[in-house]
Amino acid sequence: MFRENLVGKTYGSQSMAGPLKRVLMRSASSAMRHAGAAEWHYGPGFEAQRAAAQHDHLTQLVAASGAEIEWLTDTDDGLADSVFTHDPSLMTDHGAIILSMGKALRRPEPGLHEAAYKRMDIPVLGRIEHPGQIEGGDCVWVDASTLAVGRGVRTNQDGIQQLANLLSPKGIQVYGFDLPLWHGEEACLHLMSVISPLADDLALVYSPLLPAPFYQMLRTRGIKLVEGDADEFMASNGLSLNVLPTAPHQVIAVAGFPRTAAAMEAAGCTVSTFEADALCIACEGGPTCLTRPVLRQ
Repeated sequence: MFRENLVGKTYGSQSMAGPLKRVLMRSASSAMRHAGAAEWHYGPGFEAQRAAAQHDHLTQLVAASGAEIEWLTDTDDGLADSVFTHDPSLMTDHGAIILSMGKALRRPEPGLHEAAYKRMDIPVLGRIEHPGQIEGGDCVWVDASTLAVGRGVRTNQDGIQQLANLLSPKGIQVYGFDLPLWHGEEACLHLMSVISPLADDLALVYSPLLPAPFYQMLRTRGIKLVEGDADEFMASNGLSLNVLPTAPHQVIAVAGFPRTAAAMEAAGCTVSTFEADALCIACEGGPTCLTRPVLRQ
């Protein structure tokens, strides 16, 4: 059972970089044990056992940060992408929102999240219903009362409107921003593919793919932007930019992208890395994608 913190909160997250206290994950050895690369659109570097070992290393880094890990499920269900727990739900200070996946193979996953929240005694604020689609990787908290959502191949306007209908009564404004197609419908370009918050007032970005109105919003809100290295971004299909804050200025990143790491360090961040070629690079999901924050303070 989760150990309640000093003020008794067990859930709530309307920040992208507050101290991570509780997080939902799924073991790659469980989710990916039977995964076929072609079926799941994984790259040639995917290998299930290596991916599982790399995920174990990430888990150790998350646990070492002080976050308590809740495990989604260990069922042999063949849902390889369910290791990317960031996408099927969104956490708010008012409870969880069960999302609706744009990738057909992932449509059973929100049900796994709803079952997990029931076990964890976390209320469900609402659900995104078909034909609405929203994936968590398209959702970025600009501040506690402002949520930016990328509108692209995984998230549609119907889903954004449903999300706004759920959150506006709570005083939260939802803004949709159009994303480019980039590598096509089968690839995964989320809004979080081009921005990773490092603190409430600092973010790592690849600005050429940022929606211009979103860029302007960030600048207006006084958020300093750190540019990720362009060559590393392209070489990694964007995964060099996908970093997980465990606290402000404390981040976990994929190894092998020293110029992007150096840019974060120059902005005052401490960067921990893990080898992730078989897990993150091959499968188009980084450390943020592999975690669903349940409680940030």
